[in-house]
Amino acid sequence: MKKKIVVEGMKCENCAKHVKEAVSSIEGVTSAEVNLSNKSVIAQTSSEVSDEAIELAVNSEKYKIVKIETI
Repeated sequence: MKKKIVVEGMKCENCAKHVKEAVSSIEGVTSAEVNLSNKSVIAQTSSEVSDEAIELAVNSEKYKIVKIETI
């Protein structure tokens, strides 16, 4: 399963790195690829990952989720 996560506040490569590490640390996430230009992350999961877990991880790095969708 893949999820597209749109994140508010990512402005530079360092921001993208922090968000990628936060999403990658969630149990069930096998990979996370950040696209800084459209402020999104594509997370590949091996099991069901709740939107709440994603939001918690991203919020812990002081960024805000705009939208999460399964793709």
